[in-house]
Amino acid sequence: AVVSTQSTGGRQKFNVDPKKGIESLVSSGILNDTPEDIAQLLYKGEKLNKTKIGEYLGENREPNLTVLRRFVELFEFQKMDIVTALRAFLGKFRLPGEAQKIDRMMEEFATVYCSANSSVYSKSDTCYVLAFSIIMLNTSLHNPSVKDKLTADQFVKMNNGINDGGDLPAQLLIDAYHSIKTTPFEIPEEDTQDFTITFYNPDKRGYLVKEGGKRKTWKKRYFVLTDNCLYYFVRESDTEPKGIVPLENLMVTECKDRKLTFEIRSEEKFIKAAKTDSGGRMVSGNHENYRIQASNQEEMTSWMDAIRKSISKDPFYTTMQARKKNAMCKQ
Repeated sequence: AVVSTQSTGGRQKFNVDPKKGIESLVSSGILNDTPEDIAQLLYKGEKLNKTKIGEYLGENREPNLTVLRRFVELFEFQKMDIVTALRAFLGKFRLPGEAQKIDRMMEEFATVYCSANSSVYSKSDTCYVLAFSIIMLNTSLHNPSVKDKLTADQFVKMNNGINDGGDLPAQLLIDAYHSIKTTPFEIPEEDTQDFTITFYNPDKRGYLVKEGGKRKTWKKRYFVLTDNCLYYFVRESDTEPKGIVPLENLMVTECKDRKLTFEIRSEEKFIKAAKTDSGGRMVSGNHENYRIQASNQEEMTSWMDAIRKSISKDPFYTTMQARKKNAMCKQ
């Protein structure tokens, strides 16, 4: 009974802070402190939050990097088509939001999968590019906001030349297309408790006044800054945000036309963001900027500094282009 209680306590700690949860399980003698045993724990996933599993596996430090490799090696990818392999892989955790973490995790998947299927794929970059193409295909076919759906022919053409300068078998790509069209990926869902955990230890939180998007009215909102995202709620007690602003490729400046007000603006025309519509569904935001007012100078400066520290440059598109170029070049 004591061991069972310690195991449950360690897993609960993991679901708030993965590092501390692992340390708790190790110190109580339930888990051996080896990458292999930690990987087995995450692979089985019993009573573990899938978002926190993804968070742990995406960290760029040891032992996390070795655990990630051992975790991917637990999958038996031999003679498994890449869509089935991706379904198995992505079903074990929830992909983190940061591009660098996604890149590391997909890199390991591609390396291990390519090694297990070397008769089909010439290099791991081929698997990497194809895996992301399939993920994007899933979005294209099953996201209601995407009007122009990819056809099978378009999907085949967009992957021409990625196999060391040559083409992958057309039937392989067509089979992948129809598999995704028939059955979309099942992305692990969050429940309300998991969402609450996301805001367990934020960088900053508090009430500010925000200007509306279409209607330029100013309303009090509760803001939470965490994990390189700015969330806002109608009330502090709400469990789900009214809007989410990923802090990638953005800038923060003080407004000259309104006191104690700062502006978040994109280097592009629109900010990539999401908000809740009148039906309670999350939809894409369409803001050119966000204008937010504080109650005093100190509060405004503090929020601006905190948001600037959270802003990251998203290297995803650059990385993807570099890998596609490499995959198309003969060795």
